[in-house]
Amino acid sequence: MSDMITADLVDLDLAAETKEAAARSLAERMVTLGRVTDLDGFLADVAAREAQMPTGLDGGIGIPHCRSAHVSEPTLAFGRSARGIDFGAPDGPADLIFLIAAPAGADDAHLTILSALARRLMNEDFTTSLRTATDATAAASLIRGEEAAQPEPQPEPAASAGPAVPAEPEAPAEESPAAEESPAIPPVAEEPEEPAKPADRVFRIVAVTSCPTGIAHTYMAAEALEQAGQQAGVEVVVEPQGSAGFNRLDPAVIAAADAVIFAHDVPVREKERFAGKPTVDVGVKAGINRPAELISEVRGKAERGEITGTASAHASPVDNAGEPGEGYGTKLRKWLMSGVSYMVPFVAAGGLLIALGFAIGGYTINKAPSVAEHFIWTDHTSWAALLFQVGGLAFSFLVPVLAGYIAYGMADRPGLVPGFVGGSIALTINAGFLGGLAAGLIAGGTVMAIQKLRVPAPLRGIMPVVVIPLISSAIVGFLMFLVVGKPIASLQKALTDWLSGLSGANAIILGVILGLMMCFDLGGPLNKVAYAFAVGGLANPNEGSLKVMAAVMAAGMVPPLAMALATTVRGRLFTRTERENGKAAWVLGASFITEGAIPFAAADPLRVIPSAMAGGAVTGGLSMLFECTLRAPHGGIFVIPLIGNPFLYLIAIAAGTAVSAGLVILLKGARKTGRPDQAAEAGTTGGGITGDGGAGADAKVPVAV
Repeated sequence: MSDMITADLVDLDLAAETKEAAARSLAERMVTLGRVTDLDGFLADVAAREAQMPTGLDGGIGIPHCRSAHVSEPTLAFGRSARGIDFGAPDGPADLIFLIAAPAGADDAHLTILSALARRLMNEDFTTSLRTATDATAAASLIRGEEAAQPEPQPEPAASAGPAVPAEPEAPAEESPAAEESPAIPPVAEEPEEPAKPADRVFRIVAVTSCPTGIAHTYMAAEALEQAGQQAGVEVVVEPQGSAGFNRLDPAVIAAADAVIFAHDVPVREKERFAGKPTVDVGVKAGINRPAELISEVRGKAERGEITGTASAHASPVDNAGEPGEGYGTKLRKWLMSGVSYMVPFVAAGGLLIALGFAIGGYTINKAPSVAEHFIWTDHTSWAALLFQVGGLAFSFLVPVLAGYIAYGMADRPGLVPGFVGGSIALTINAGFLGGLAAGLIAGGTVMAIQKLRVPAPLRGIMPVVVIPLISSAIVGFLMFLVVGKPIASLQKALTDWLSGLSGANAIILGVILGLMMCFDLGGPLNKVAYAFAVGGLANPNEGSLKVMAAVMAAGMVPPLAMALATTVRGRLFTRTERENGKAAWVLGASFITEGAIPFAAADPLRVIPSAMAGGAVTGGLSMLFECTLRAPHGGIFVIPLIGNPFLYLIAIAAGTAVSAGLVILLKGARKTGRPDQAAEAGTTGGGITGDGGAGADAKVPVAV
């Protein structure tokens, strides 16, 4: 770790008041040393990671981190705050802040060194020493673990080295990243011999930890579980599935285990290895914050003989991502979003290929013969037909992919087969988008029900590859063909006919509603619902569905364009970073990437989101009023040739953009703080003119709709 942190990367008097300002302050030190090449780009990646889950930990620790293309070499910066900074930890603000910057292609050695720090943070003596360090050089040395270097060859006597507090955590930290297969097996294996006396044998637990970045929380949860196991007299062996890959636990260790703990925020890889055992399944932060409770809970399940759905071997990666007690409404939203997120690439690829086919070959290109039978290399219409037909095939996967990955979100890989089968049936019986939703939910629910059945041990091996796909596909096929499919198909036809007949006030009202949905969460669930509704109509296009698609895309372009206009017209109301993001927002908005407005909304949601919704409603309503149509599901102004009434369409977008920009300027200008220009020039306080919550201000790398 000597190359990662120096005294120049330590700030023992961190004056920042927000997590965004803290990250910026520490990142600026990295920029000064040439470790980060693009400050704003790096901070955008930090903010994106923070948006996935707060990085605050119990015990006054904040550990913002990310892997970024803007990092030239693995770097660690440390700041100590006297007042504390809120990083979202349950127990309050953090006074020890570690900013970890890993290159996008960091090698395993560096990542495992970073994981060593994460493990040491779980040692109270180590954090206490950092809180009492008197100068930056001493703090950097402590973080590098230089005091722990001498005791390492003496694992047993290390406990006697009283003053060298960090020596104790350093040994397992060095050992863990080097091998990682069983990072704490030696100390854990010795500990159970003492509490084993009152029992026939020690209770054994295997655990898996993982987080989205795979750098910090993964290893901190592993360390916390191992320490809690030692205190409880339980043998805990952990498999951290981090960014550096993972070394699988020995099958014999898994077979001998009495119970399993999954502490993860991304799907557990090769989860079927742990089938048939009592299991506790939680998010990674639960593994850090309450490991003793998890151990107690899984021991109780083992004593009662509870095996949760084949030990959750095929439980949903989405279902298992949250904390216990999460409502079914939240789970349903996650399942649907799982399907939509996997569907979107097919939408973008297929839809844009279709759009290009129309643009090159005209609107009659859909009547061209198959290019497999008729293709002229020098004829542009043949190339247009090729693009159209390839795009059409990609588009034909929309409903099956939607259904398949809804089922996957519910039941993991065993849900894919019945999900895809159900989605294909929905296409066959013309049940469309609604049929795909129903098929996915039915398939996922069927697989989950089958998984709850107790099966003999000899059959468990063939359950996921033979029994579950066979039975679930048969059930889904029966229900879709003979029970629910036809009513859904009738409903889909009625909805299609209604859309085709929309005119006047009804069409305008629908446009307003769709505009509000597109701009409410700027790429979130409600935005995706409106977008998926519009895309579903393109599977069997008619005049009404083409109007809906046009209104949805127009409204989705408004928020980033409005923020770009506002930063141009009244730049003094925005921070320097926001003004820079405003330049990028022109392109993002023009490309129909609604997420381009997220940095502004995250920094000042009470002003930005209502303004964006007002403009989106105006644009959606005007698009419907002007009877604009759109055959492409994406592309923004770059698919203008495929838009019906393009001039009026641009007017609708311009009107909504002006409304949103005017409102946000009015709302921001109405609040007089006396220091907007200072905040704008400093560029360190974040959120608009409020100076609070500038996280999003740095997040200028959006995700396409």
